[in-house]
Amino acid sequence: MKTAKIIAAAALAGMLATPAMAAKKDPETRLAEKLEGRVAGEPVRCIDMARVSSSTIYDKTAIVFDAGSTLYVNRPDSGENSLRRNDIMVTKTHSHQLCSVDTIEMRDTMGFWSGVVFLGEFVPYKKVKEEG
Repeated sequence: MKTAKIIAAAALAGMLATPAMAAKKDPETRLAEKLEGRVAGEPVRCIDMARVSSSTIYDKTAIVFDAGSTLYVNRPDSGENSLRRNDIMVTKTHSHQLCSVDTIEMRDTMGFWSGVVFLGEFVPYKKVKEEG
C-alpha cells in the first residue's frame, strides 16, 4: 500500500512537471515541434490577415501566424530581441495584409512599449500529405 502511494505521488509529480519542462524548452525547439510534419514553401512578402486565426511568439526567434492549413513563420529582419511570448503585438496596417515592410510594436502585459520588430518574409508551412 505504501509503495502504491509513492508510485502515485511520483506519477503526479511527473505530470505536474511536464508543462514546466515544456516551458523551459528553447524557442527553436518549440518552433521545430510546432512545424513537425510540415514542409516549407517559397517565402511570401505578405499574408492576408483575414485568414489568420491566431499568432504565437517564440522568444527572440519568430512569430507564427496560423491561417488554418498553413502556418506562416516570420523571422524578423531586425528587432527579434523584442519578441517575448507574453507580450502583445500591435500592428498598424493600411490594408488587410501584413507585409515584410511592416513593423510590429511590442507591448508588455501592462501596456508599456517594449520594442519594435521589423518583419521579414513569411515562410508558409503546409502539412505533408500522407501517401496511401
